[in-house]
Amino acid sequence: MTMLQEPASGAGLVPADERVSVRAPGPFSAFEWLLAGRYLRARRKEAFISVIAGFSFIGIMLGVATLIIVMAVMNGFRAELLNRILGMNGHMVVQPVDYDLTDYDEVARRISGVGGVRLAVPLVEGQALVSGQRGTAGTGALIRGVRESDLQQIKGISANIREGTLSGFDTSEGIAVGIRLAQNLGLHAGDMMTVISPDGDVTPFGSTPRVKAYPVTAIFEIGMSEYDSSIAYLPLSEAQLFFNSEGKVSAIEIYLDNPDAVGGMREAVSHAIERPHFLVDWRQRNQSFFTALQVERNVMFMILTLIIFVAALNIISGLTMLVKDKGHDIAILRTMGATRGAIMRIFMVTGSAIGVTGTAFGVVLGVIVCDNIRAIQHFVDWLIGGHVWDPTVRFLSDIPAQLDPTETASIVAMALALSFLATLFPAWRAARLDPVEALRYE
Repeated sequence: MTMLQEPASGAGLVPADERVSVRAPGPFSAFEWLLAGRYLRARRKEAFISVIAGFSFIGIMLGVATLIIVMAVMNGFRAELLNRILGMNGHMVVQPVDYDLTDYDEVARRISGVGGVRLAVPLVEGQALVSGQRGTAGTGALIRGVRESDLQQIKGISANIREGTLSGFDTSEGIAVGIRLAQNLGLHAGDMMTVISPDGDVTPFGSTPRVKAYPVTAIFEIGMSEYDSSIAYLPLSEAQLFFNSEGKVSAIEIYLDNPDAVGGMREAVSHAIERPHFLVDWRQRNQSFFTALQVERNVMFMILTLIIFVAALNIISGLTMLVKDKGHDIAILRTMGATRGAIMRIFMVTGSAIGVTGTAFGVVLGVIVCDNIRAIQHFVDWLIGGHVWDPTVRFLSDIPAQLDPTETASIVAMALALSFLATLFPAWRAARLDPVEALRYE
């Protein structure tokens, strides 16, 4: 009988301190990234999977870009409207109660002494019918009477004079009009505008309309069609005579250094007025308008988020088909020692790569469009031979865009989160695949 001999001393044995320990690769190792990259590259028989991945990429890119562009336009729209509305209207308006505002100079002086108040403007305001000198049809307008010194400090007007000048406005007995109102009436600087008020002189036969022609001394452009087509300015003394308001004004408009601080300044301003009054601020006067803008902005955000959500569903369907197609590969990897966690991470990386690249390209596309939106608008106008942005309908002359870094970051975070969540179920299905069942019929 053959006897098994003991190996020679030390033969075939490795000392414990010289043994090589083989450790499995850690999470997100180069091995996992390599396989994820291979699964993203299309082969001929797997073209349908790559097509779905391509559509997912395009969907996320367009969704992120569209969301960034629309939110930037909504932000710009609100900011431009706010700047234009507050650029010519007071942040607070003081109106008299019980008594006419005859001591307006003294009240305006006390209000101007309040810290944070930039300007207090006494004004006379009234509705009138205006017409040009060339037989043009008359139109309604809001006539405001202000002093030249105050009008020069209202930057929304004085900084946007297109024709004529405001110099000598108090003594000119002229009128400053918006550019669209001037265009509608066919007027230029130096032309005569006729102003008609139903509240004229009182006679034994009743009140007769007051009609007077004024030379157009200045034409301004605020950039907001509603104001440019309906507002005109007269010298304060002339407006007092025209509207039968000699020695008094209808209101005092207050301009602040910081319009957002209006809430904290109401008490100080009210105390400085020292007479019965009614005080209203710009938030109360435009509350419904800006509330509607905010609601529209939130609704647009929710609707456009669905684009990214649909693209994330494409990631789920594409990865699910990829897992089914790679069942044989997954089984072999499992038999070679790959853990379920490694398999899950491979497919998570595969799907997340689509979301990350799509989001990155979407951000770049959105920022480029926002930075060049007015050039794009002018190009489209030239291409279609018309106006894609009608200022008579949308208030502003150009499409505004204002990127908010915080909002853009939240859009990116939401897109990445949806893309990551979309990979979890297919990756979990891949990790749960039984290698015995996958190789049974091979």
